[in-house]
Amino acid sequence: MSDIFQEVEEEVRQERLQKWWKKYGDYVIAGVSVIVIGVAGWKLWQHYELEQQLKASSQFQSALQLAQAGQNDLATQAFGQIAKSAPGGYSAVAELSQADALLGQGRTNEAIAIYTKIMNNGKAGLDDVARVRIAWAEADTATTAELRTLLAPLNDDKSAWRFMAREILAYRAYRDGNASQAQKEFEAIARASDAPAAIRQRASAMDTFLRTSGGRNFGTVPLPKPAAPAQQGTPSP
Repeated sequence: MSDIFQEVEEEVRQERLQKWWKKYGDYVIAGVSVIVIGVAGWKLWQHYELEQQLKASSQFQSALQLAQAGQNDLATQAFGQIAKSAPGGYSAVAELSQADALLGQGRTNEAIAIYTKIMNNGKAGLDDVARVRIAWAEADTATTAELRTLLAPLNDDKSAWRFMAREILAYRAYRDGNASQAQKEFEAIARASDAPAAIRQRASAMDTFLRTSGGRNFGTVPLPKPAAPAQQGTPSP
């Protein structure tokens, strides 16, 4: 008897399954198709993205070689093209490199315009890099107050960029003729154990220079006296 009941129960299940499939089968097939198409599309997109990244990497290396060879004009054009077409981080880094190449050509205003755009957009975390670039580009022309305002977000004890900011401000103090203040600031940077080694070395060199008469004004060197005119009848030596 139990076998009969099991057979009946199995038939009922099959009948219910057939009814359910007739009602919802099309939706199941459509859902599976969407998943398959989605996975295939994602794989194709990943492949396309990889190809684009490899292409951008090759183009970036070529542009970098132009810049290193001193061909800043061609490098500027190459970096600009990459910035327009490359995916993700390559575009942002190429834009920053384009500004560097412009600065190398003496086209400071154009470079600062791009640095400012990057700084304001915060692309790929390059805003702080762009801020430092602007500060160095304007270190000889901006006022001390302007530089302090520009570097304020970086000149903080918690900022990883604080020593770069302080190096620029120390340089500006030296440019302002305040050698004593500049020497103190360079000395503080040189003694900071957590400052990057390259910055400490530069700061130490400036500290030594300013402490050993580098910041003193010795006046101007007098022009040499003009040679006395040769007397007539006196043979020239």
